[in-house]
Amino acid sequence: MTTDGNKKPTSRASKFIKDIGVYAIGNIGSKIITFLMVPLYTHFIAPDDFGYYDLCFTVCMLLIPFVTLQLRDGAFRFLLDCDDDTQRQRIVTFVSRTMLTTITVSVLVAIAMSLVTSVQYLGYVLGLLIAMSLQEVYSQVFRGLGNNRAFVTVGILSALGIGAFSVLFVVKMGMGIRGIFLANIVARVLALVLVEAKVRLITRHTRWHINSRELRRDILRYTLPLLPGSLCWWLTGSSDRLFITHYLGLDINGVYAVAIRFTGIINTLAIIFYQAWQETAILQYNSPDRDRFFSKMFNSYIFLLAIIFVGYVFLLKVNYGWLVDEQYGESLNFIYPLALSSVIFALAAFFDMGYQCAKDTKRTLPAIVLAAAVNVALNFALIKPLGVYGVIVTLLVTNLVLVFYRWHDMKRYFILSIYKKTAIPVAVMLLCAIPFYHSQPMIVDIAVAVLAIALLMLLCRDELRGLLPSKLAKRQG
Repeated sequence: MTTDGNKKPTSRASKFIKDIGVYAIGNIGSKIITFLMVPLYTHFIAPDDFGYYDLCFTVCMLLIPFVTLQLRDGAFRFLLDCDDDTQRQRIVTFVSRTMLTTITVSVLVAIAMSLVTSVQYLGYVLGLLIAMSLQEVYSQVFRGLGNNRAFVTVGILSALGIGAFSVLFVVKMGMGIRGIFLANIVARVLALVLVEAKVRLITRHTRWHINSRELRRDILRYTLPLLPGSLCWWLTGSSDRLFITHYLGLDINGVYAVAIRFTGIINTLAIIFYQAWQETAILQYNSPDRDRFFSKMFNSYIFLLAIIFVGYVFLLKVNYGWLVDEQYGESLNFIYPLALSSVIFALAAFFDMGYQCAKDTKRTLPAIVLAAAVNVALNFALIKPLGVYGVIVTLLVTNLVLVFYRWHDMKRYFILSIYKKTAIPVAVMLLCAIPFYHSQPMIVDIAVAVLAIALLMLLCRDELRGLLPSKLAKRQG
């Protein structure tokens, strides 16, 4: 139990659910809008153009950690521990100075590249990289300063802006792929500017004259070990686009990108849990019943993921015909295994919390290096004989390797107990592949999803109740 001034005590579970609610508003609201953009893009953008945009977006994801020096993680982690306003000013000032420097370097590098080589839409790619980097870092600064509302608002405004500007630039003005780039750049920057103009957190906490030398050493000691890991993460989760583009072509990458966008909804739901769990885990890491509490959350998380997985893949299947243009229809076949891969990755992310709680980020590297090596080796070996399915098998195997390695490595931080009932959601997720690929009538798919979810909720009430606040759990019981 925790207390806050004169407020009544609240349970850890209650706080966790409250955090989930906050992050859900921001993530689900923004991702629904992003989700709705997929049908728009597939109707107005050719597969090869969408494949090129996805490739550029993937490269930006690779470069963001180097432009930001992983300050999105460092700023949040150090601000969360900080209870002194002067120290907060040092942290935010250091972040702003560093971002100004790295963005300047990025612009100079892009200018140099334009002089020696020709990269299509280089200016747009640079703008997207800068906009994404700023949003990544300062959203986490808002969150670290305790203003979750600002964090959520940035996400929602950004997504609304991407939707509105996509309609303007892609549909109304017919700008094609340039319209997608421009919509993402303008929306992300505008969202940050509007929120900062309202809350003035960055302005209030930035003091350009303040000395942050000692703090800089501590933060960089935390964040720099994450850079090699971020490269390996990219190899593990995004290099598949490069393999597909090189061996199969931009049009196939465009089809694959649509499937990835759809399964990204599961990643979004996992991120909501992760963000809420991140704060709860750090605050409860030194509690005497840590292992029992962490075990309960982990097992409950598996049940929750299974329900989300089953409901989502079948709901998507029965609606896929009108969601995407027929030239992207093949992507439906990729949905089930990619969604399963997302579930496995979400479990691996749960174990990542041990490194953050202990501020032992350098130990993240061995697992990620191993996963990246497995990923690259299997992509080379499987993409030619199996095509896109070779990439999908690679993702599944890579994420499984990551889960088992981290499960073993986490024993130095906390011990998890796996309940016997946890075999139920695992079995349900695997067995649902049969009706997904072999049933045709819509009513059969709907019936399978309803029965599977009802079975999970009936047999696993106690585990699911672990994710409810105490008062609501008693009411459900």
